[in-house]
Amino acid sequence: MVSTEPHQTPSQVDASLASRRRLELIFCLLLVLATIALYNPVSRAPFLNYDDDGYVVQNFHVRSGLNWSTVTWAFRTNAQSNWHPITWLAHALDVQVFGMNPAGHHYVNLLLHALNVVLLFLLLERGTGALWRSLMVAALFAIHPINVESVAWISERKNVLSMLFLLLALAAYGWYVRKPGWRRYLTIALCFALGLMTKPQVITLPFLLLLLDYWPLGRMSLPGRSAESQIQNPQAQTRAFSWLLLEKLPLLTLSVASAFITMKVQVAATDVRFPFPVRLENAALAYIKYLAKAVWPVDLAPLYPHPGFSVSRSHAVLAALALAAITTLVVVARRRRYLFVGWFWFLGALVPMIGLVQVGVQAMADRYAYIPFLGLFVMACWGAAEGLATLRVPCPLLVVGSGAVLLALAFACHRQIGYWGNNLSLWTHTLDVTQNNFIAEDSVANALLTMGKTKEAIQHFHSAVRINPEDPIGNLNLGTYAQQQHNYAEAVARYRSVLRFTRNPRLLAMALTNLGYAYYTLEQYAPARESFDAALQQVPENSQVFLGLGLLAQKSGDLAQAAGDYTKAVQIQPTDVGYLLLAQALEASGQSEAARVARDRAAHMSPDLAAATASVQQLLGD
Repeated sequence: MVSTEPHQTPSQVDASLASRRRLELIFCLLLVLATIALYNPVSRAPFLNYDDDGYVVQNFHVRSGLNWSTVTWAFRTNAQSNWHPITWLAHALDVQVFGMNPAGHHYVNLLLHALNVVLLFLLLERGTGALWRSLMVAALFAIHPINVESVAWISERKNVLSMLFLLLALAAYGWYVRKPGWRRYLTIALCFALGLMTKPQVITLPFLLLLLDYWPLGRMSLPGRSAESQIQNPQAQTRAFSWLLLEKLPLLTLSVASAFITMKVQVAATDVRFPFPVRLENAALAYIKYLAKAVWPVDLAPLYPHPGFSVSRSHAVLAALALAAITTLVVVARRRRYLFVGWFWFLGALVPMIGLVQVGVQAMADRYAYIPFLGLFVMACWGAAEGLATLRVPCPLLVVGSGAVLLALAFACHRQIGYWGNNLSLWTHTLDVTQNNFIAEDSVANALLTMGKTKEAIQHFHSAVRINPEDPIGNLNLGTYAQQQHNYAEAVARYRSVLRFTRNPRLLAMALTNLGYAYYTLEQYAPARESFDAALQQVPENSQVFLGLGLLAQKSGDLAQAAGDYTKAVQIQPTDVGYLLLAQALEASGQSEAARVARDRAAHMSPDLAAATASVQQLLGD
């Protein structure tokens, strides 16, 4: 809000407001240009070999594009241990527009981040009237290296998109505060619901709105209400805390519903669980580590392994005491309301992701800081501005100092973006900056496999299993390697261990599918069929399973069933081997013309038809 002097005429007020709006527009353009220029290298990155396969690359529904079947699936599925239909639809739309070119998917993430930067700046500036402080907060949010993960990782579309809906909900709340009404409130609820259906990290919105009621909106009638809040929002109608809490009740209902759904789909998929005291100790340490990375963002990684029972209790106690001390100082200094709001925004927004309810095997994650760090940025910018004003620091020094901070962060951000250039560099860096990271070992190995470096990859899979003998990915890949070496006994043992170690449907389906092929090669057709059927229970859209079922049907002489299974396989995932198998079954059943069409499709899509034909002959035992 622009402050005006009593002697200003209406025309002067209009001119001042127009000048400020032009400055806002210039700042918005600069923020967008700086963000896109800094993050542009992510467009050359591939799909990540962790999560991107489940979200896009190997997801049949997403790969089919935006259609009614995908829409209904998106609202019914809990794939990837989440219920986030808007996220699925966003990925499907990307495929519809860009196909499987990762550059387009990356650019959408980048543009969403840039939009979030601009919205954040405008919301802060309109809510507080502090133009330069708001600009600095938005700039920190734009270029802080900890946000690289949210932008550069295609699977984290849910992060940047849910943030957009959160900011839109905050904008709608400001609109509602100016003139309360049910239509405006419904807009808040709609934005909130869309955010929850994108990623439930925005579940704390009702709590965040209460903080904004305290500052900068000045809606909360508490003793000693400062003149500052009245100047920033002179039209705000103050209410008792109980009334404001009651006002948020419909939104809290959405939060409760989202929490119920999230716990149901995520906790059931968590393979390793630690007792609550261990999770509480890790949470205290994680809060301190997040604070450290806000100030000194180095050694960033896509995944930080959970310490589990090795967490240091003494360190956890010290961390809890440090958090309590900071909280006490903030409460004592509550006259500076931005400190209170910023700190409790950080603490509160992190609660769903801090690990008290365990999801996955990470101790913390950079992507979880995307929303919570806004509170720290506000504390830093408002606190620094107030402190430097008290010291009467000249304006040129303020500009130089701010520029130096932003330049240092931009350099660190550029360096962090570089690690995301390919899978091998990212996960090798992760191994360098973390310890006992079996997931990083698996991911390095998978990157090496795609480069044809099988022996090096197997060494990393062995390292992963040494760190965690119950690692399902490591055991699955070691089983696959054993099967390729015709060591079927070890392969079967590895696959069966995966069935004990994980509840992840996709990993279970892969283990069962491979197990089925191992039994098929050993001519144990009954257990092979049982394995294939069990794999379909986990992932119904499984082309490899239908190929296996087709092979079993062809072995038993049921050519019609074999052709039907092969057809399903190529509908899900068209491959040269699939079409050649289909052609074989059709030819044997007397459908020569249909067989010719299938062979033509195989020839059209195959990079090496001779190798594909040899694979078919091997599968059929010819």
